[in-house]
Parts: sequence; structure tokens; C-alpha cells
Amino acid sequence: MKDSIQLTGNQIFSSYQVEKNLYDEVFDQTGKVKKYYQKVLSLFNKLTLQDLKKLNEFARASFFNQGVTFAVYSDNMKGVERIFPFDLFPRIIPLKEWENLEKGIIQRNRAINMFLYDIYHDRKVLKDKIVPSELIFSSNYYLKEMIGFTPPGKVYTHISGTDLIKHKDGEYYVLEDNLRCPSGVSYVLSNREAMKRTLSKVFSSYNIKPVHDYPEQLLSMIQSVAPEGVDNPTCVVLTPGMYNSAYYEHSFLAQSMGIQLVEGRDLYVDKNFVYMKTLHGSKRVDVIYRRVDDDFIDPLCFRPDSVLGVPGLMGCYREGNVTIINAPGTGAVDDKAVYTYIPEIIKYYLSEEPILKNVHTYRCELEDDLKYVMENMEELVVKPVDESGGYGIFMGHKSTAAQRKDFQDRIKNNPRKYIAQPIMSLSVHSTFIEESEFFEPRHIDLRSFCLMGKGKDFVLKGGLSRVALKKGSLIVNSSQGGGSKDTWVLEG
Repeated sequence: MKDSIQLTGNQIFSSYQVEKNLYDEVFDQTGKVKKYYQKVLSLFNKLTLQDLKKLNEFARASFFNQGVTFAVYSDNMKGVERIFPFDLFPRIIPLKEWENLEKGIIQRNRAINMFLYDIYHDRKVLKDKIVPSELIFSSNYYLKEMIGFTPPGKVYTHISGTDLIKHKDGEYYVLEDNLRCPSGVSYVLSNREAMKRTLSKVFSSYNIKPVHDYPEQLLSMIQSVAPEGVDNPTCVVLTPGMYNSAYYEHSFLAQSMGIQLVEGRDLYVDKNFVYMKTLHGSKRVDVIYRRVDDDFIDPLCFRPDSVLGVPGLMGCYREGNVTIINAPGTGAVDDKAVYTYIPEIIKYYLSEEPILKNVHTYRCELEDDLKYVMENMEELVVKPVDESGGYGIFMGHKSTAAQRKDFQDRIKNNPRKYIAQPIMSLSVHSTFIEESEFFEPRHIDLRSFCLMGKGKDFVLKGGLSRVALKKGSLIVNSSQGGGSKDTWVLEG
């Protein structure tokens, strides 16, 4: 029996192979196109290679004109600006499938907020030994400055990015939770604009949930958690500056919401209130949507060498005179070792079964787990618990004996820093590859965006579908050569 099925038909799909051991989003196991992709595929089947190249150039020009870029910071490229790679073939999620995802995302984030409140107050979850105390207290992101303090509405993670994959069993799994400063939502909105401009005909033939309301929803959430007694809050986006890899997103969101984009030097503290310098004098600031890490937000409290934050900011925050989004200290849960306990955390606080599944995870600081990881490196993905952007990941199935030995030594030297997971078969999606000039299957994931304010829950209808453009690669991050697709949630 063959392991794949060769498609026939249009030239640009003629080399496409449906792999039987992977879940293909567009085609079933017999090579037949799935119902909700039929209109899209019909349009693409009418395109010649030259047509597709022109459309790609048009989409690329759209991103260039919007300034949609990201910066890569690696050993070979120091801050190189790139246009965000975009694939024109959209990802489609049926409404029923999406509704279950949305319920699971909200459930997960509600439980996480309750967990954060608990670990900074009564610590019942630790006393009841649902989560080991040493796991929390050994985290670099657990902040003593947050102990006993309650943010407005008890909301810590106002904005979260939950990374999801679909396994070969057709089920969604949560790969990780991004709770500190999750990025990527601006690309969701830019992808949609590029899609409307480039393929308006196919876009208008579907009934698709909108994404353009995200900035409005974001601003409403930000305003909902303003300090007590403030009816018309002044809100700002705090950026590290133009050299940050996500600066485009910072400026995009500030402009979309109609609020000021500021750097630390634009703000100052006076008598426990935060003020913004303007051409017309000082103006009090009530809510700060910060895109600066905890360590850098207040040099009087954290890193004294930081020039990115605001001296005295934490004092204002603890006095209740300004709200910081997301709350400092949320990184105590944005830890890939704590991730393993989220299903139990959901059951503990909500008395509900988790709607979304976790990927089975080994914590290297546990003796039995460490032994298993050491003996099965070729079958595992090993990740640092505190890294993001796809950095520091070890892919066992693509490693050499020397690389495995090197990584085993790293784990042994600091087992708390690493977790391991089985290599999951991320679903694949039809993606145009410029080098081959054909559509080929490529692995994808989905980053969803959830907003939580005072009495407000909102999940962006679609999120960011990221695609690994390198053949066989499971790493979808843009910093590692990945791209993205527009994600369509159907109305019905």
C-alpha cells in the first residue's frame, strides 16, 4: 500500500501528494477535496503559474506598502527586517469546530487567571499539592512584588496567545500558552486585508467571520480594567522602541485603537501617578498595554540598567493608580513545565473537564521523566521552559548522535530548564512553494488570541495560522523561516 496519493489536474497541484500518515486540512485520505474547500480549490485550479506569481507579487507589495515586517535576531542575521511571508491559499475552519475551540480557549484562560490570583494570595492550589510549590517558586517569572496584590477585576492575562495544533487523529491539542506579551495579531489583520485585495472574488463567495473588530474589542477590554473611579481612561501602548522585532505590531495596534504609542522615556512618575509628556504638557496615564518584559518595566524594582521602562512604575501599580496589561508576574504560568498541570488546574478551579487536550509532556527535573528523555532523545522534541519564538528547541528525529549527546549534557546540567514532548504530527495544508513552483503540503499550527477584561471575554475569530515553509519542518515561527495564512472561520 502506498504511503501517499498523487493528485492529478491543474499544473500547480500536479506534484501534490496526500500523505496517509498525516492529517491533511484540504484533502481526505483518498485525495478528494473536503467540502468547505471546494470553492477555493476550484478558483486556484483555474489559475496558471503566471497568474499565481502575479497574485503573490501583488500580496507582497500590499505587505510592503503597509510596512508589515518583522526582524530576525539570530547568529547570522542581526535585526534583519523582512516582509512577513504570506501564502494565498487560506485555512478554513468550520463553525462547529471553531465554537468548540473557542469554548476551550476561554475555559483555559479563566482557569489560568484564577490560578495566578491563587499563587499570589492564599496558594491553596499549592497547599493541596495540585501543583508542586517548588515548580512555582523556582520560576524566574514568579514576582514577589505581586504577592498580595490584586489587579482590577482579578485579571492577570488580559491578552493571551494559545498555540494549537491538529494531530493526525484529527483532534486539536494545545502546544503552549503565551501569556506575557503574545505577538502576531497584527499579522492576522494584515493577512485579511491582503486576501481581500488579492482574491476578492473567492473571499466574497464565502460567509466568513470578521477579524476587523479586534482593535475595538482590545480597546474596550483595556478600558474595562482602568483604575477605580476613572471613567474616561487615558491608555497607551508601551514599546521598547523601533529596534524591537515586533515594533510594527506595537505601532499598528496603537494606531488602530487611536491611542498613543510611547517609549519609557515618554513617561514619568510623580506622587505615585504616571504621566505622559505631550506637546501640551503632562497628561495622566491610566492603563499601559506594555510590550516590554517584566525585567525592564521599572529599573527601581527590577533591572537597574533598564532604559526601556519607567522608574517607579511598580509603586504606582501597587497603589492602584495605573493598570499594567498583561500583569507583571504572569510568566509564572507562561512556563512550559507549568503547562503540564493546566488540565488539573482547570478541574481544580472550575470543576470541569478540560475541553482542549494537552500534549503529553515530560518534565526533566523529575527523575523518571529525565530517565525516559535521556533514553528516547530521537523520538522527542526538547524545549527550554522559558524561551519563545522557536529558539533553543531540539528536534530528536533530525539530530545526529553528537547533537543528542550535547543536548543530553545541557539537560543534565539544568533539568529544571527543559521539558520534552513526543514529536506530534502537525496537520498539513496546501501551500505554494516558490522554489518548486508547485503547491505542496506543509505543516501548520494556529495561534488564537483571547481577551479578558472586567466582565469581558473575547476570542478573535480565526487567529494566526503559521506555516513551516521548509519541507518536513515542524517549526512554524517566522523567526525560524515560517510564514502564515489567512484563517477563515465560516459563519455556518
